[in-house]
Amino acid sequence: MQKSSTALLALSLASAAWVALAQGDLQVKDTAPDRYVVQKGDTLWSISTKFLKDQWRWPDIWRMNQEQIKNPHNIAPGDVLVLDRSVSPPQLRLGDAGGGAAEKGSSGEKGSSGEPGGPGKLVPRVYTNSMASEAIPAIPPRAIEPFLSQPLLIEEGGLDRAPRIIATQENRVNVGAGNVAYVSGFGKSETPAWQVYRAGQPLVDPDSNRTLGYEAVFLGTARMTRPGDPATVEILSAKKEISAGDRLIPSPTPTIPQYIPHAPASKVNGRIIGLYDALATSSGGRDSIISINRGRKHGLESGHVLAIYRNVIVYDQSNYLQSRDASPAVQLPPERYGLVFIFRTFNTVSYGLVMESTRPVQGGDLVLNP
Repeated sequence: MQKSSTALLALSLASAAWVALAQGDLQVKDTAPDRYVVQKGDTLWSISTKFLKDQWRWPDIWRMNQEQIKNPHNIAPGDVLVLDRSVSPPQLRLGDAGGGAAEKGSSGEKGSSGEPGGPGKLVPRVYTNSMASEAIPAIPPRAIEPFLSQPLLIEEGGLDRAPRIIATQENRVNVGAGNVAYVSGFGKSETPAWQVYRAGQPLVDPDSNRTLGYEAVFLGTARMTRPGDPATVEILSAKKEISAGDRLIPSPTPTIPQYIPHAPASKVNGRIIGLYDALATSSGGRDSIISINRGRKHGLESGHVLAIYRNVIVYDQSNYLQSRDASPAVQLPPERYGLVFIFRTFNTVSYGLVMESTRPVQGGDLVLNP
């Protein structure tokens, strides 16, 4: 046991040392404000952009430990963030509107004139606000909310046992919002709210050419209006045309978990599989949803930020005009051009929101530590 604990500690320290070496010193922008009042509509990412050259260093500027990263408290509109430049590297703290420190907890509030801070003294504090429902999100929730309640990834045959649309109103080929469909396979379920799906394109690992799963294409929502076999459902919304053969799964309660932008604790070397619900040849940009061939088994978790690179291959120009086939290919160093924020992970696949991009995002591009 002692040997195992020692090995685990050594591995943890080595991982922390690797991350520190890879990320370098914390760099605060020259234009960073001394004080900032959190506004409605802010995100952790947008605030990080005001203070940091590297937005994923948010835990570092708050001196957050791993437990705080995984179970953060909240920042809400009206909170005052103070950049303490008296320490090295600079540190963000939460102050009050009067310039002092405010320590809010279950026992009450301590203002700038009370203990433990004293007049004008900043007290270290990370995200404390009783109004959790007002907490600002890490990234724009509207960009990812639909993808948090959708399965996104299914195994081959994963929808085969799900209730199936066997007929549509007046035998229409496709139905939309307000139309009726008939479903077999509900059994004794009394669940009223359902989501409609069909299996989409396979997610193929660009490295191994192995199929990791199939994309679940969200088609719309439905409500059971009459139980039975077949049961009757009303289509409430339709993102795409719905037809016989499509499958239904119960609608989960939508939740928006809180993520802290941070770099992975271990080395990541993956590739983009493609853009969500798009052709393999499609390209995207900022705010695109992408899938990558790395997941929980590779150490990825929600909140991780990865850099996007492109492999560039050129041909030796000395022989290119005579014959391209005879010209040797030259692999140039990968060029970094964007950042992706991981918001959902599966075992071997993760989904992320492209936060920054200076060129089109394409399948096959690299995702590495930022």
